[in-house]
Amino acid sequence: MLAVCVGSVGAVKALWEGRIQQLTEEREREEKRSERKALKGVTVVWQERINLARLKDKVVNAEGRIVLKIENEAWKSLPNALRQMSYLQEWQIHRTGLESIPRFVGVFDNLLVLDLSRNSVREIPKEIGQLTKLQELYVSYNRLQQIPHELAGCKNLEKLDLAVNRDLCDLPEQLSQLQRLYHLDLSMNRFTCIPLAVTNMPALEWLDMGSNKLQELPDDMARMEKLHTIWLQRNGITHLPETISKLKNLSTLVLTSNKLQKIPVCMEEMINLRFVNLRDNPLQLKVTLSECASPEEEEDRELFGIEFMQAYIQELKNSNTQTCTSVLSVPIEGEISNQI
Repeated sequence: MLAVCVGSVGAVKALWEGRIQQLTEEREREEKRSERKALKGVTVVWQERINLARLKDKVVNAEGRIVLKIENEAWKSLPNALRQMSYLQEWQIHRTGLESIPRFVGVFDNLLVLDLSRNSVREIPKEIGQLTKLQELYVSYNRLQQIPHELAGCKNLEKLDLAVNRDLCDLPEQLSQLQRLYHLDLSMNRFTCIPLAVTNMPALEWLDMGSNKLQELPDDMARMEKLHTIWLQRNGITHLPETISKLKNLSTLVLTSNKLQKIPVCMEEMINLRFVNLRDNPLQLKVTLSECASPEEEEDRELFGIEFMQAYIQELKNSNTQTCTSVLSVPIEGEISNQI
């Protein structure tokens, strides 16, 4: 009986000691975890301080603005430390390999210019719409495929450059709410038509849609009443709508390297047109301009410019008149009988 008791006490003692050892080991592991966490926290804090100092070294004053200027450095993402610099008025971040615009961009309510051209940005966050003071946005030469409708919240936006994003093919209709936007660059993308948002922009004056996949222009393009310059080079436009003549303020029209077969007669009504280029189009009529009086005049002449357009239209009108005359001069069957 005594042996049993001694054995039981030994077993209990071993169990107790085992539990104590286990608790001790767990406590040591927890202490090590806490130490690592604390060390990591200190590391993060110091890293943020280093990032903040690094960013502050890149702040300059330009034309009275506080500008963050980073070029030709590796910054695939922007650190959280940047949040502490919400006083910035302009970002100029070029050729850094930046892949994303931080979602905390919305806290920069003093931002007037956001220039992130020539990076690898794939998306504009919806928080961009919180930048109500933003006047200029440049995201050309990136990898954007779509634009968030929240951009319409940038009610003071005047210039928007989305050129050379390659796969961009549409804009949300909400962008027509940008009441102050007068400069828009959509060149070298994949647009097959001028977006409705563009034709409805009330203040638009300058539009570049060169090097896209346009085949025609919308009949309602006359809505762009303030438009004075439009670049449409290197597309596949086959004809111009009659409504183009209603763009009364248009002074510059570039249509080089398209598929136009004729110039509509209505374009002679565009009295404010000062520069036009129709080079490299398969026009049906061959027009030769008269010789200039002096070599200086010849140098100044745009071979496929205003003078060419006017001469082409006159030639087209003459051609149509001759066609009508030829048709009218053919005697009908009764007249032929009488003449016989």
